Amino acid sequence: MQDIMRTRRKKRLAGFVALLLLVSAFSLVVPFPRSAASAATTSRVTVAAIDPSLVAGRGAQLGIIQQEAENATTNGTILPFDTSAYTLSGEASGRQAVQLRPGQYVAFTLTQRANAVTIRYAIPDAPTGGGIDAPLIVSVNHNGRENTHPQTITLTSKYSWLYNQYPFTNDPNADLLHPDWWITECSCVPASTTPPPTITKPFRPMHFYDEQRLLLHNTYQAGDVVRLSMPAGSNVAWMAIDLADFQQVAGPVPKPKNSVSVTNFGADPSGIRDSSDAFDHAIRVAKASGKKVYIPVGIFQVDRHIIVDNITVEGAGSWWSIVKGHQVTLTSPAPDGSVHTGVGFYGKYTADGGSRNVHLSNFAIEGDVQERIDTDQVNGIGGALNDSTIDGVYIHHTKVGIWLDGPMHNVMVENTVITDQIADGINFHQGVTTSRVVNSLIRNTGDDGLAMWSEAMNGQPTIEDANNVFDHNTVQNPVLANGIAIYGGHNNTVSNNIVADPVREGSGLHAGSRFGSTPFAGYLRFTNNTTVRAGSFELNWKIGLGAIWLYALEGSLTTDIEVTGDNFLQSTYNAIMIVSDFPVKDLYSISNVHFRDIHVDGTGTSVLSARAAGNATFQNVVARNVGAVGINNCGSFHFTLGGSEFKVTDLSGNTGGGATGPWLAPWELPNTITCNDQPPVVPPPPPFPW
Repeated sequence: MQDIMRTRRKKRLAGFVALLLLVSAFSLVVPFPRSAASAATTSRVTVAAIDPSLVAGRGAQLGIIQQEAENATTNGTILPFDTSAYTLSGEASGRQAVQLRPGQYVAFTLTQRANAVTIRYAIPDAPTGGGIDAPLIVSVNHNGRENTHPQTITLTSKYSWLYNQYPFTNDPNADLLHPDWWITECSCVPASTTPPPTITKPFRPMHFYDEQRLLLHNTYQAGDVVRLSMPAGSNVAWMAIDLADFQQVAGPVPKPKNSVSVTNFGADPSGIRDSSDAFDHAIRVAKASGKKVYIPVGIFQVDRHIIVDNITVEGAGSWWSIVKGHQVTLTSPAPDGSVHTGVGFYGKYTADGGSRNVHLSNFAIEGDVQERIDTDQVNGIGGALNDSTIDGVYIHHTKVGIWLDGPMHNVMVENTVITDQIADGINFHQGVTTSRVVNSLIRNTGDDGLAMWSEAMNGQPTIEDANNVFDHNTVQNPVLANGIAIYGGHNNTVSNNIVADPVREGSGLHAGSRFGSTPFAGYLRFTNNTTVRAGSFELNWKIGLGAIWLYALEGSLTTDIEVTGDNFLQSTYNAIMIVSDFPVKDLYSISNVHFRDIHVDGTGTSVLSARAAGNATFQNVVARNVGAVGINNCGSFHFTLGGSEFKVTDLSGNTGGGATGPWLAPWELPNTITCNDQPPVVPPPPPFPW
């Protein structure tokens, strides 16, 4: 095993397997498995593609009613369930979607009032990359009468379709970006192979999906049918519809008292003229007069950072006030290494004193980022924001939704939606303390959905992330890495979240000593979270991970790690993975881990896969539909006569199991060797109530 994912922006080098079989990368991603006349006669509301009762009290509550396309009525084709990388199904919510041909449709029946819809979709790329546009018709059957004025929206693949090795490319015809890196496709380093292996192009296609929001003409009622139709004369061969989010969006919030509007300083709500200077001017005047800044209804073009400090910026609502910008190439690199700039609201960096008392709310940030350049500061919100709030913001098509560089303290992110990012959703980086992310939706990130990264800098203790909380968030479909990840720090809590469908190189919940992080200290708590269809395949190691993954790469994990009240549902491989990287397995261990009051419903392999020295306790861990031996205990792979180097302690109440018997059997205690490096996988069934 090896970890080759280091650098300041967490470079992800991946050795990948199971190439997507492409008849044509640009006309057909997945062959039609069967013809489907109808997926369902009535639509069904789900959360993370499962019954809402299974996640009651967890995740974000944003007034969004989510419906999966595979549960709707369609004359298209329901793609088969598949958790593999590089497939439309693998990146879909619930690991299924509906693929449409020209003239076909998918129709969703409303379960409550709605005047807005968000559509998650995929369409083909251009043959040379860079994306194409295609129309989709949205119509509503209201009270049994078809809408005679359907709305046509333009879908795009401009922000999707990445290829090749990290940091990826938009060019489907590119040769290997790093021929001197090891890859799984040939189990070789191509540059060192004679003759060089043939690599199928496009190589490792991914990041297929995007989403688009639409305000409907009217407010429609429960029972009305919203139909998404692919025109018969479409310019693309197919469309994939993954899901639809329905909402009842309130009208625009009027200009608050004691505020100044950006339009009073020349901001253009039509989005034609650049409004950056007008935003700056409004902020200066508002600060001098002790007022707020108001962004009214409109689309405002802003092609660079807006610096915010000791200021409140409010919009009319994230569906109404949209700050949208192009990515702009700089004439020379900026001091921070950026070669581009783009729309974003930034606090001052810590080196410049940081910003304080910043409050951003009720508007959207629409970026234009189509490639991953780790040195670029093209994030939706960045810098350092002390004693600040971010509330009700929608962030789309930036590199990272919110990347905060500390030291800084007391920031609250809430009621926010971040989707379709090239890298992370939110990252608390270096010394972010007493801060929270709550009640927010993060979907389709190109790296960790939510992360705390305590990157060490010359051994200074001030850069630790500490006393932070990620609570009641929903994280869906991270294409790369983890749903929620903690790298070092102390006294941090991850609670009441839902994490669903991570695709590769990551898990639902993760704690790792890696990326130059500080040692874990104090406690780390994973409390009352639910993962769904996590525990994915690690393509570098060629083994299955866990729905929760504890990883010792650069140091031991010895702090108090408490995993309490969590539910691990339909895990593709393991529910729990505890592992030390093989080259350092005799240096680093994982101990003082405590699992209590856990439900495990379905594993492809084991409840626990232990591949490290150390120990863990288990109490009231109830499991069912376990695909392999309950504990796959390899320890540190010395296979000593004394047993595994990993000790399991049964504190009672551990029941259930699968075909091989009880998941925690007496003969497995405390450290029986039950090591199978690649146990056979039994696909787990969908979860159901206990």
